[in-house]
Amino acid sequence: MDVFLFAFYALAYVVLLVWLIRLGLRNGFATPSIVVLPVVAGLLYDNGMVALGRLIGEGALLENLNLVRFWSHALLTPLLTIFAWEAVRRAGARWADTRIAAAGAVLLTLALVTVEMVTELAHLNLAPTLEYGALRYAPAESDGPPIMVLVIALVQLIASVIVFRRQRWPWFLIAATLMIIFSAVQLPLPTGATVNFFELILLTSLVATKARQDRQQPSAPAPTATATPASV
Repeated sequence: MDVFLFAFYALAYVVLLVWLIRLGLRNGFATPSIVVLPVVAGLLYDNGMVALGRLIGEGALLENLNLVRFWSHALLTPLLTIFAWEAVRRAGARWADTRIAAAGAVLLTLALVTVEMVTELAHLNLAPTLEYGALRYAPAESDGPPIMVLVIALVQLIASVIVFRRQRWPWFLIAATLMIIFSAVQLPLPTGATVNFFELILLTSLVATKARQDRQQPSAPAPTATATPASV
């Protein structure tokens, strides 16, 4: 069953990727919010590899392909911190429209990449796992969600609250809330693809948020050092 679920997720990410490319062609690619594009590409690869696991078969090839999954996760997922900052800035929070806020988002992104590489990748030991019909290589030992995932989830939630307050856009907030809840709660379902489903919901909401903000503010100015802080 999970093979079909992961294949569906991969196809859904193809749709999101096409949507993002069209947004980029229409509004430009040189905007901070476009960082969601490589994240979507990474999740397309992630879900696609799990869907193709049994077809490729257990062995060195599949292990190396799965290793790329973890590296892409560590290097690309923290970019969502920059997306969150940009969404808040475009929602009109003046404190976010400063060089300090921009630098903070970039530094937090780099810090999360570093933490993920030190705590997860440095001692990564993959083992073949067959779960609900899907074959993949996963860490032999797992201590729960990585610190990076928890921090990003919290950042997305805070950003989504601000965007909702300022633009009355509920979908980002709903998706971020669901992601946090169902990352912590194990649903009694015969599948190992539950969290991936809520990841898809979150990324869909991020792309939809970008599309809405692009329509409202197609050419947002870059952060300036002279902007003054304001309440959220």
